[in-house]
Amino acid sequence: MAGVTIYEVAARAGVSIKSVSRVLNGEANVSEALRKKVEAAVAELGYRRSLSARSLAGSASSIIAALVDAKLTIEHWRSGRGNDYLSRLELGLLMECRQADHHLMVELVDYDAPTLRQDLSSLLSAIRPQGVVLTPPNSDNDVVLEVLEAMAVPYARIGPETAPDRGIRIRMDDAGAAEEITDHLLNLGHVDIAHVSGPAAYSASRLRRIGFETALRRRGLTFRQEWMAEGQFTFASGLEAAERLLAGAQRPTAIFAANDDMALGVLQAAAAAGLKVPHDLSVAGFDDTPSALFSTPALTTIRHPVAEMAAAAAQRLIPQLRARMDGQAHLGEATVPHALVVRGSTAPPPSAA
Repeated sequence: MAGVTIYEVAARAGVSIKSVSRVLNGEANVSEALRKKVEAAVAELGYRRSLSARSLAGSASSIIAALVDAKLTIEHWRSGRGNDYLSRLELGLLMECRQADHHLMVELVDYDAPTLRQDLSSLLSAIRPQGVVLTPPNSDNDVVLEVLEAMAVPYARIGPETAPDRGIRIRMDDAGAAEEITDHLLNLGHVDIAHVSGPAAYSASRLRRIGFETALRRRGLTFRQEWMAEGQFTFASGLEAAERLLAGAQRPTAIFAANDDMALGVLQAAAAAGLKVPHDLSVAGFDDTPSALFSTPALTTIRHPVAEMAAAAAQRLIPQLRARMDGQAHLGEATVPHALVVRGSTAPPPSAA
């Protein structure tokens, strides 16, 4: 029913408006009988509470806010290549928020801005989220965590590396996944393997490099510093890194890039250098974005379960909000599984053909 008011809910339940408000606000000292009466009336009438009403009442809204990296998100937008990570993150959160009658709001946060503390405090005061989901690198930013804790906003962290005692933590095994895809290249016969890492601000960049180096060491191989390049998780940075890696006197027979956008840049650099992939050069990425499937050749990569991680964050955060907990009393960690996806961009090195 459209336009149902709180007065109608109170009349249907046979209770006062104040009692309805206490139930809807999730206040602790509400009897089970009262709660059931109000919830039954809400369900029968199809009542939906407005966000502005909650804000005016001084309570937190039903908003779950996702804080994402401003710089990388804007860079992806400007490049015209889209942002598959953000799309999958939103999908995973939206599905859970919808089920729980919450609303999702995505906000850009510049994690290294000198005014970060003030900017984030102002944002949270304006939107009054009931809970927050943090994405890298905000997941490991001390200022972000301090502001949330000072304002008593419950939060869940996706892909955190630091502070295991703070918030709900949802992660994948970045190091193990990088080790697995490097093993794939080694099993094909490659020993001359270069790596394009992500930006240092992201813990995933470091963990994926650790996995790469671990796989080499297990085979008695040492990584060559000149075959290590730092990218920015963007196509342009992958292209630039690969141009340098392929211009040396001795070039690698395989390149593992720490995300698919950079791996696609590697593919373009290889084509410009007259190299055929995978005959002359094998290329591997990380994420399993749609572009990885439709590139030529299709990209061998790691399936990064972004939507599943986002859903897991919401699944653990929302029950805490309903119980009016502070987000820190019941900490938890979940590791979401990844998968190696082998496609046409990797093959044995030319010497083994």
